[in-house]
Amino acid sequence: MRTSRAIRELAAGLARDDRYQTLLGVTGSGKTMTMAHVIAGCGRPTLVLSHNKTLAAQLYGELKSFFPKSAVEFFISYYDYYQPEAYVPQTDTYIAKDSSINDDIDRLRLRATSSLMEREDVVIVASVSAIYGLGDPELYRQRLVTASVGEARGRDALLEALVGVQYQRNDTAFERGTFRVRGDTIEVFPAYDEQAVRVEFWGDTVERIAKIDPLTGNVITELPRAAVYPATHFVTERPTIERAVAAIRAELKERLAELRVQNKLLEAQRLESRTNFDIDMLLEVGRCTGIENYSRPLTGRAPGERPACLLDYFPDDYLCIIDESHQTLPQLAGMYEGDRSRKQTLVDYGFRLPSALDNRPLRIDEFMKLVPRILFVSATPGEEEFKLSGGVVVEQIIRPTGLVDPEVEVRPVKGQVDDLLHEIRLREKLSERVLVTTLTKRMAEDLTDYLQQHGVRVRYLHSERARARHHPHQAHGGRPHRLPAAARRAGPLSALRDRRDRARRDHPGPAVGRVRRARGDQPAARRARSSRGVAGGDPRCRPGGLPALGSLPHPDGRPSGAEPSWKGDPLCRPGHGLDAARSR
Repeated sequence: MRTSRAIRELAAGLARDDRYQTLLGVTGSGKTMTMAHVIAGCGRPTLVLSHNKTLAAQLYGELKSFFPKSAVEFFISYYDYYQPEAYVPQTDTYIAKDSSINDDIDRLRLRATSSLMEREDVVIVASVSAIYGLGDPELYRQRLVTASVGEARGRDALLEALVGVQYQRNDTAFERGTFRVRGDTIEVFPAYDEQAVRVEFWGDTVERIAKIDPLTGNVITELPRAAVYPATHFVTERPTIERAVAAIRAELKERLAELRVQNKLLEAQRLESRTNFDIDMLLEVGRCTGIENYSRPLTGRAPGERPACLLDYFPDDYLCIIDESHQTLPQLAGMYEGDRSRKQTLVDYGFRLPSALDNRPLRIDEFMKLVPRILFVSATPGEEEFKLSGGVVVEQIIRPTGLVDPEVEVRPVKGQVDDLLHEIRLREKLSERVLVTTLTKRMAEDLTDYLQQHGVRVRYLHSERARARHHPHQAHGGRPHRLPAAARRAGPLSALRDRRDRARRDHPGPAVGRVRRARGDQPAARRARSSRGVAGGDPRCRPGGLPALGSLPHPDGRPSGAEPSWKGDPLCRPGHGLDAARSR
């Protein structure tokens, strides 16, 4: 297949080492396939950024099918629910952090970073979560636990190393991020993998390493060497915690002095009690609630220095593709300001130390400095993309697959329904189907009635309901259509509504709706309220309105009653019918 012009031009831009390029193409023009060709020709690790999780998941699935042998990974926020810590001074309301973590997405995030450590053919599809703080990649790489066949390493030494990278022993429930011990055999379930690793010892020597099924325990393959990455991106050691506690105490002392000078005694007392509690938790168990707010002292960063993020796990030379850049770029720029505003309030009112402000997403200028080359992809690029690309864009007109759009034929409005019926007859002869789109729901229903009168097997479908309309003389042998399940479940209320609509069409009357009476006309208003159960629900039941259904021909052909009262029809019965259903 001949390579499209857009792919050739983008590849030439990468060869010239252009830092910014823009791909312009309408929706459905095959931009994702063009991206895949550019990634394959580039030969570098690639980060694909999307502005929402749904689109990121779609891109992940498509790129995974394009690169079945490469490491296509998924990196988005692992929270199913997230309520950030906040304080509302106007109402003196403190909102504690609350969240729910998706275990599967956490595994995918860990697998993404581990693939970047091991391979070159990596494509990471990510949301703006990529610019938020993550563990230090150098420490993450240093804490890698390895084992090789024939290595003289004691069983207890391996167990101690696993505990040091946040793996937990669980001999009963073998789950992700745990290990179990059975004699001289250790089985580890990596936090980022779907298969476990079995290490067998003979004395203090590693005798055998195998990858196993965690459910059945069956051996999948033998391995000469195994590597287990930490169970979390945030790995800390005891000396690191002690150094961080000293820095936290020094900052606390300085901040308390500032608050007391400003006569903010309540804020000082609040900050002192909360921070001392967190320090005790760090020293005793190695973690505390909201530990991310102490990321600066834990990592030893300088004030104002940006935190590590997913971009730091990439090598120096990689490609970044920003999909739907007209939305993703503004979102990247807005993350910092929103986070800063919320945390500044927490700092001002004594809930957090000022160092919590440095646990933040990247600013847009920091992001642009970290990324070596960017390809913007959009159907409507913004001014920023044009400016960065020097006003030059690569426009994709012909799909890279070679498929072309179907021919569009515009016909006059006059006689359009008869022309449609003629086209339907032609399709019927070929045993083909026809899809007709209309401007409104009512038009779809009316056109369905018209086509059924001409013997066409037709149904309408729109957002409110979908059902078949029947005509006694159908072209398919006179058998009635079977109603869809949604219409069969509609119940008597839909039947009453249909009868009401037919009666209104056949017997036009006064305008529908209750008459708003003047405030001074109290007797008339009371009479209206007292009779509302009989005549207020439907205009056909009022004196001078539409005739009662009891005097009309029954839709099913049954003889109608002579008595024009509510006894003959449940629609006009007090406390029944549509108004009663509405009130319920």
